[in-house]
Amino acid sequence: MSKTKVAIIGSGNIGTDLMIKVMRTSQHLEMGAMVGIDPASDGLARAERFGFATTAEGVEGLIGLPGFDDIEIVFDATSAKAHVANAAALEPYGKRLIDLTPAAIGPYVIPAVNIDEHIDAPNVNMVTCGGQATIPIVAAIARVVPVAYGEIVASISSRSAGPGTRANIDEFTETTSAAIVQVGGAKRGKAIIILNPAEPPLIMRDTVFALVEGGSRSEEELTAEITESVEKMVGDVAAYVPGYRLKQKVQVHPIPDDQPVETLLAEGETARPTHQVSVFLEVEGAAHYLPAYAGNLDIMTSAALQMAERIAAAKENRR
Repeated sequence: MSKTKVAIIGSGNIGTDLMIKVMRTSQHLEMGAMVGIDPASDGLARAERFGFATTAEGVEGLIGLPGFDDIEIVFDATSAKAHVANAAALEPYGKRLIDLTPAAIGPYVIPAVNIDEHIDAPNVNMVTCGGQATIPIVAAIARVVPVAYGEIVASISSRSAGPGTRANIDEFTETTSAAIVQVGGAKRGKAIIILNPAEPPLIMRDTVFALVEGGSRSEEELTAEITESVEKMVGDVAAYVPGYRLKQKVQVHPIPDDQPVETLLAEGETARPTHQVSVFLEVEGAAHYLPAYAGNLDIMTSAALQMAERIAAAKENRR
């Protein structure tokens, strides 16, 4: 059975790691082209050595490649601003786009939560590294109790924050905050990213903080139910991101009556949450191309690959 051909726009760290994942681990995909704008980039050089079509002329160069018609899925691993232009250029050609930038043109996809909901969307957005790591946990909590407020903090090594990440800090916070609500199920969301300059570099660490309405459950019952849901979700994510794991036990505590939480709630919300939930995670990269500490980049490429695999498998099933 023939595989679905893909192109990757962006020959930097993320795009190169994604290329190697397609080569080594994909069941339904094969590389069609690697696209960049820097002729001297390592990603383009590697793609040429592997025998793939390459161009250093960006999306226009991709469109001009002899094998462009055979490419069905295009990954965009550039920047939010660049993706807007790339999506517009590719729209007339009917390609399926998987966006690894925070541009958020298409619907948000977190594979462990909603991979099948947007299987036919022409352009899907993989949110952000912090979103891929933490929104599954918000969703796991929301399956048990209403989440009035969800806050995530993603701490990554400054060495694994390339030019694209640094140029998209505002888009990171806005896109992740929106996806905490739309995909995670919280009534209000907030996202924070920290670039950690520690040496040697530390792997990605994530904190999820949620205010929930526990209802009539006892603290023990609530803790047990939330913990079970979170641990199951961690297993679901780890199925495609093996380095994804809980750092310590899930913590659930009653909110003291004198603790002000009203400013954290969504506009118009009057019901006071009863408990706060804290979940601590870490993400170690698979080190296919990137260092193991770059779990923030690995989780993005792994999630994007998972989505592309599902799209390709769905196409094969329709034949």
